[in-house]
Amino acid sequence: MLKWAMIFLLIAIVAGIFGFFGIVSAAAGIAKVLFFLFLILFVITLFTGRRSSV
Repeated sequence: MLKWAMIFLLIAIVAGIFGFFGIVSAAAGIAKVLFFLFLILFVITLFTGRRSSV
């Protein structure tokens, strides 16, 4: 998931260099959504993954 966020971030940077403002906002928006989704999933797995089965 973080991989996709980084890919869209790179697309946004490259598009920003070339001046495609519509692509920049779309790619940056997707990268932002994927980043927060990854962050939420990370926190969930952090808490659920440490359960002991004693």
